[in-house]
Amino acid sequence: MNWRAFPKIVFILYCIEAGALFFFVPWTTGWEHGVMRIPFQGLREMCLHPILRAAVSGFGLVHLVWGAHDLDLLLAGWKRHARKAS
Repeated sequence: MNWRAFPKIVFILYCIEAGALFFFVPWTTGWEHGVMRIPFQGLREMCLHPILRAAVSGFGLVHLVWGAHDLDLLLAGWKRHARKAS
């Protein structure tokens, strides 16, 4: 394994994990239970609003796309390196 690629791999895994979390969690009951602990009524209502939930999901989608893009670049680089070596 090329150790110079290790930080890229970690970043790709982060993007996938964070992206999935941000994409799915705002629509779960766990989100609602967590939001209900917020002491300020206005902030609680804002966090339960579908537009804010969609914005958080969109942020997760950006992470997923970014991770897929970086994975594609990493694999293309490995393929180029393999062709040069042979």
